[in-house]
Amino acid sequence: MATDIQIAQFLDAAARGDLNKLTALVCQYDFLINEHGENGWTALMHGARNGHCNIVEYLLETGCDKSLANEAGQTALDIAKFWGHTHIVNLLAYSKMCSPSSPSSTSEDLACYFSRTFLDKMSQKRTDSEWLKSKQLHPSTVYIVFSDLSPLVTPVADEHDPEKHLIKLCRFGIEDVKELLANPETVLIFLGAESKPPQEYLKGNNIFDEQIVWFALNSSDVSIEKFRSKFAECYFVVSAMPGLLQLAEEEAGIVAQARSVFAWHTRYSFCPTCGSETKIEEAGYKRTCLKTDCPSLRGIHNTSYPRVDPVVIMLVIHPDGNQCLLGRQKRFPSKMFSCLAGFIEPGETIEDAVRREVEEESGIKVGHVQYIACQPWPMPSSLMIGCLAIAVSTEIKVDKTEIEEAHWFSRQQVAEVLSNSDSSFFVPPQQAIAYQLIKHWISKHSNL
Repeated sequence: MATDIQIAQFLDAAARGDLNKLTALVCQYDFLINEHGENGWTALMHGARNGHCNIVEYLLETGCDKSLANEAGQTALDIAKFWGHTHIVNLLAYSKMCSPSSPSSTSEDLACYFSRTFLDKMSQKRTDSEWLKSKQLHPSTVYIVFSDLSPLVTPVADEHDPEKHLIKLCRFGIEDVKELLANPETVLIFLGAESKPPQEYLKGNNIFDEQIVWFALNSSDVSIEKFRSKFAECYFVVSAMPGLLQLAEEEAGIVAQARSVFAWHTRYSFCPTCGSETKIEEAGYKRTCLKTDCPSLRGIHNTSYPRVDPVVIMLVIHPDGNQCLLGRQKRFPSKMFSCLAGFIEPGETIEDAVRREVEEESGIKVGHVQYIACQPWPMPSSLMIGCLAIAVSTEIKVDKTEIEEAHWFSRQQVAEVLSNSDSSFFVPPQQAIAYQLIKHWISKHSNL
């Protein structure tokens, strides 16, 4: 039970815009979030009345009830509208879409391609050289082959749609790849072991020995004819679209893992610290400098391990809630529009990167930003961080460098494109997180 003094301090901090004080009080007394003072005013109402966007945003993120009304029957949204605080109106009006506690803001129902796999990475085994060696020679071990980062695949029929083109990874045993493994230029990495049902892990003490493990190898010197005796129509996939997007989702996740690590190896043959040559360790997940006095050998350095490049990709929502901003780059196919995106810079938060990239590319200013889901994108090793962002301005001024064209599209226009009933433009395929963000907005927030 909150005391009158605690409530008074909490409401005062909200009214003054003192986020540090407010945060400290919530950390100590989280039950204060929805407490009210004189005339039924809550902290959210005080923040809305005085135009404190940071206070309102924080309170919404911590789960306060925005539907509460004071003795005059006014909600925080009513108060923000009366005082003309447009940004806060946007935050409150669309917080159902942006609320972390809302089921619609989770990534569970977003089919993020490249993010699923049936392998347990078993990173604890990467330093067990004896176990890895025995598994490399085991007859049940599965090898997949890459040539210059392109995986070897074979066409398969879709039992549901004969016209649909699908592919699957070519899987080999140790006898099939012995010649490639003997080549010193071949890079070998351990991918993990096939996951087992929980009950299987209760049988005996040698579960690691019983599991089927996977390795991937990459070489620029691969004779595809050698493998056609086993897979007559096999070929190397050289592009992401439509190539890799024809893989089954679980195999796509394996390709994402392998391709990203191989791409790192192609770029880090030499030590970034001193320029000396490096050697591969830990089953392909570390490169160690060969110079004995290199500073990189002392302590843990990110230059020694595979890197991931964080990229924000965002669907910007118009202040009216019924339009979204889509743009196109010069390299896009004709008529294709997509979400805006850009790399996160050093010292930058996800939210700051979203706001900066959107303004740089389109001239639109963004207020509230909400993370929705992420997707590994192995071209070569990005992590696409998907967000929804609420615009607080509407005039578009494209930069003409990265973006050549951008427009506000209505909910109806986008819905028709997703249902293939409008061919005036199109969006990326469903395997791309851009498509999933657009679909998420259309399907989850049709009431806005």
